[in-house]
Amino acid sequence: METLTMSQRERKRLEVFSRVKRGEITLATGAELAELSYRQAKRAYARYRDEGDQGLVHRLRGRASNRGSDPALRERVLALYGERYADFGPTLAAEYLASEQRIVLGVETLRRWLVSAGLWQAKRKRGKHRRWRPRKEHAGELVQMDGSEHDWFEGRRPKASLMVMIDDATNWTYARFFESETTVAAMTTFWEYIKLRGLPQALYVDHDSIYETTRDATTDEELREIGALTQFGRAMHELGVKLKLAHSPQAKGRVERRHAVFQDRLVKALRLRKIGDLAGANRFLDEHFLPDLQRRFVVAAESKTNLHRRVPRSLRLDRVLAYQEKRVVQNDWTFRWRGRWFQIDRRERSASLARRQVLVVEQLDGRIELLYRNRPLSWQELPERPDRKAGRAAGPHSFNRLGHKPASDHPWKAAIVAASPGPCSPGSASSLVPPALRLASRGRAKKTKKELIAT
Repeated sequence: METLTMSQRERKRLEVFSRVKRGEITLATGAELAELSYRQAKRAYARYRDEGDQGLVHRLRGRASNRGSDPALRERVLALYGERYADFGPTLAAEYLASEQRIVLGVETLRRWLVSAGLWQAKRKRGKHRRWRPRKEHAGELVQMDGSEHDWFEGRRPKASLMVMIDDATNWTYARFFESETTVAAMTTFWEYIKLRGLPQALYVDHDSIYETTRDATTDEELREIGALTQFGRAMHELGVKLKLAHSPQAKGRVERRHAVFQDRLVKALRLRKIGDLAGANRFLDEHFLPDLQRRFVVAAESKTNLHRRVPRSLRLDRVLAYQEKRVVQNDWTFRWRGRWFQIDRRERSASLARRQVLVVEQLDGRIELLYRNRPLSWQELPERPDRKAGRAAGPHSFNRLGHKPASDHPWKAAIVAASPGPCSPGSASSLVPPALRLASRGRAKKTKKELIAT
């Protein structure tokens, strides 16, 4: 028994023409019920009488479309997909087929081919309902920054972190690879963004220890009423960039969605180009991937006013985007910093730095600079902790501080012996001491005179 597939409209016509054939209704009435003109109804009814139910099925059903793709092309595309793009989605696979293989296909065409071949299955994602936040109106009004640790190189090297910055109003994106998400990585990424776009008004980050600290504010921070700041937070304060902390990943959803784009498209692009090192990956980002990303995903801001700012001339980025710590100079003009000892040069003696605070600045490239009231100082690093005893000059009372005793025949000891009561025999020790040294102090000298008169 043959199975006949009919559409809903064809089944309706079958029911109407069956009644016309049985004489229950006229053909004119049947044409009106089937929503056909009378001429169309006559032709359709004639095919129904001659061919039966098959005459109502559309003539093109089961035939290849004149605009259909070549079956050989379909087999070639499916073979390429399985060989090179097995984990690519239809959209990304269509882009790479066009750019690498010169095969231009519609995304939906490729999707149908993959689904029919069992190579792709759509996945419905249901998430928690959240309120949509509109974009900022101006470029540079708010920039989101976050790091994504991922197996970007698929085992060709250890995991790395991709620092990403995205403008909330336009989707303009900057990204750079680092070994891990650190303060140096955050400062370096922000510096590169400044070179390309300028200073944003505000930066949106998460509650990472790079951006937020739990320590108490120092006295200097309390006096300036800025609260406890991390090194990155202090740099943003000096640059006039407001640091905003997000309370959830969804709050900074734009940069999180950009992570998803990178983890899909960038991973596959690095694989196809066999890139397995950070330097090569960063070059690929700057020269190819990011320009293509801006072309595809950047949108126009609602307002034409760009709120990015120039860096003030009074600020040096190499000093601001760096580690800064204050240290007190010792009396010997040395100070300790991170287990290392430093000696300030003699040429700085006019500054009278002993017991004063100096600012140690470690720049992002590891260079160290010493500042006093924003003026650089000359210094040298000592190989080990200085010996404070060796360089101290002996004074009249230095034996008390240095902890050693005078010799038994020292004149001071002899004076103490001479001050004891009793006659001085020629053979006694006091007879050997000159009279001028027998008096240890003015008070003892007066007492000795009285004793001598009494005797």
